[in-house]
Order: sequence, then C-alpha cells, then structure tokens
Amino acid sequence: MTAKVFIDGASGTTGLEIRDRLAGRADIELLAVAEERRKDPAARAEALNAADAVVLCLPDDAAREAVALIANPAVRVIDASTAHRTAADWAYGFAELDPGQREALAGATRISNPGCYPTGFLALVRPLVRAGLLPADTPLSVNAVSGYSGGGKSMIAMFEDPASPDATDTAFRAYALGLGHKHVPEMQKRAGLVHPPIFLPSVARTYRGMLVEVPLHLHLLPGRPTGAAIRELLAAAYDGSRIVRVATDDRPVLTIEQAAGTDRLELFVHADEKAGQARLIAALDNLGKGAAGAAVQNLNIALGLDETEGLRL
Repeated sequence: MTAKVFIDGASGTTGLEIRDRLAGRADIELLAVAEERRKDPAARAEALNAADAVVLCLPDDAAREAVALIANPAVRVIDASTAHRTAADWAYGFAELDPGQREALAGATRISNPGCYPTGFLALVRPLVRAGLLPADTPLSVNAVSGYSGGGKSMIAMFEDPASPDATDTAFRAYALGLGHKHVPEMQKRAGLVHPPIFLPSVARTYRGMLVEVPLHLHLLPGRPTGAAIRELLAAAYDGSRIVRVATDDRPVLTIEQAAGTDRLELFVHADEKAGQARLIAALDNLGKGAAGAAVQNLNIALGLDETEGLRL
C-alpha cells in the first residue's frame, strides 16, 4: 500500500530535508500543489484533505490555519511548528521520551514534532526525572549551540549572503538574552519540571549540527548519584533504540558536527566524582532528529511503516 503524503511548506529548509528523506520511497506518494495554484487556498485545502498524512513546515499561525482547513477526519497531521507542542490534545512526537509514547503516536491523528533544542534537553533530563534521580523541582540550566540553518532562510542568508541586510561575519552568537524563549514551556512541560529551566541558546558559523548540555551538581541530588549511575539509567531508557545512542566512553572533546548529517541522537555523560559535578550532553543534527528526521520518524509511526525507513543513521 502506498500512503499519500502532502508537505505543506515543502520549499522551506525543513520541508526540503523531509522531501529528500521521502524521495524514491515506494511506500510514499508525495502530493503537490501546482506552482500556479500554490497560493490558492482551495488548492491547498484540496491537497490537505486528499492526503493520508500531512507534514506542516510552516510558521505557527500558518500551521494553525492549515489544521483548520482539514475536514477529513482520517488525515494524520505532523506539525513541525511550535504551535501545538504543549497542547493537551496533540500527541508529542518524541517516540523515545516515555514508555507508551510510541503507541500513543501510532494511534494519533495529531502529532506535534518536538523542537530541536528540547529534543536534546528532554533526552537527557526526562529519564532522570521519571526515575526520581532528578527531583522535579531541581533548578536546571541548559546551554546549547546550533548550526545557523536552525534559523531558516533568513538566518541562512545572514551567515551566507554578504548582501543580506543582516549579514554577519561572526563565528558565534548568543541570543534569547531575555530568557523568554518559546522552547522553554515545551522543555518544562515535557520533562515534568516544576520550574522552567534557564535556557542559554547560541548559534555558531556552521550550517548544521547541535550540542545541548545540562550541567548537574551531583552532590546536591538525593543519594548523590555518580556519573556512571546516570549513564546506566540513560542506557536502560534507550536500550534497543536504533536512533538514540548512549556513549560508554569518556571523550576528551565533542564537536557541534558530532551527529551532523544524520538523524541520530547521541548522549554523553562526563563527571568529576570528586567535585560532585556532571555535564550531560546531547549531540544531534538540528535538521535531523531536531526537525526533518523526527518528522519522518513520526510519519512512519503514524502510517504503520518501519520507524527508521528513510532516516540517515
């Protein structure tokens, strides 16, 4: 059986990445709106309702508008925007997050794709909170750096096009200095935290790749867990996953390109037992498991297909 899939926003950065992963698949037929009708609401609504599944690669308001155009109750929606990531009536598209999550996605018609930064943060933190090793009221911070493709076409132009009005030659830039970033509610809710984490995002002069880091004061946690205990807990949480990998070695260096160009999510635990401190680090591709890879994984699950089909592992 061939599933009909419509990517709304297929010309954007994430849409193009998703299309590349679906191209050539015998189990997927990609629907498209003719170029001359691309801005015709009727043509768009027709495609949205004719598909077995749609993937929304749109700004938040446009994503909400697209959902409102869908009258066919059988259409499954994977939304890559921020619009529905904390919505109670949408399944959260992180299959590895909790026991039963994959089954919930398989039965859902509305799936919200996680944010790239939250994916790394939640992969590190959620299993610890669930197990009680990390109390839900622990104050946390998350330091993260992404490739500039995470900012879409405008940021890509900023870093690549000298003629852009916002062109920059900087190597590294911290942003969201006001702390109220749109990813924070998603991180707090999906991790099960009492307090919002302090989020410190940044962008580096590289097209793709991402490192997300959560520092911990182990000596302040109940039972004073060791780095080895945290690593074992994470390894057990993701045991058998073909996408999430927990490193067993202590690497002296991690680069932003660690998982770039793949749909993997790699987790690392580094600890100084004497000082009672640890650095939990997630490496992923902001366009892979942080966006398009996750969307394709969720699409596969929603359509009952092999979960990793089309992924770059």
